[in-house]
Amino acid sequence: MNETGSVKFICEQVPANIPPFAQFKELNRVRSKLVDLGLVGVDANGIGFGNLSVRDGTTSRFYITGSGTGGIAELTPTDFSRVIAYDFSRNWLRCGCGRIASSESLTHAAVYESDPDARAVIHCHDLKLWKALLEDGNIRRTPTGIEYGTPEMAYAVQRLLQATDVKHRKIFVMTSHEGGIVAFGKNIAHAFAVLRDASD
Repeated sequence: MNETGSVKFICEQVPANIPPFAQFKELNRVRSKLVDLGLVGVDANGIGFGNLSVRDGTTSRFYITGSGTGGIAELTPTDFSRVIAYDFSRNWLRCGCGRIASSESLTHAAVYESDPDARAVIHCHDLKLWKALLEDGNIRRTPTGIEYGTPEMAYAVQRLLQATDVKHRKIFVMTSHEGGIVAFGKNIAHAFAVLRDASD
């Protein structure tokens, strides 16, 4: 099980100790702000929502909050997973645990793969902001009918970053994932600033 109640990809886990990593403290600081704002947390049914990641150096690997961590006030390195390989076509990823990687790991991977300058990704939920961004003709969105956490979503995100101005705007809406918003940036504070600016 994960934050959304189901695992949609095949996750090959590799036993590993995850030490504190670059941006860990800053990531926790930003995550605390997101929790305070209700953008990351646990819903009325006890299901966690929202996830954050940071790129591991200059590689396509990344650290991402683990499944079921939405209700944890402050994360430790063991609450993360280090994604070390993935394959969209096989709906598969390999991760060093920590925890099982978030259900949105393939979406994060698609951002990192499509934009070498992206070093952090935030996936949060805010129904009011989501509706407002859907109505904003300047904000890009994934096509209707594509489910979160699937290869189809990863491919849709790749297309957005390759064919639109999303790399510049650094934010997009997940149309069929109610409340789902993704922001990214050169670090986690920058990704948060993009999200904050969108809500102003």
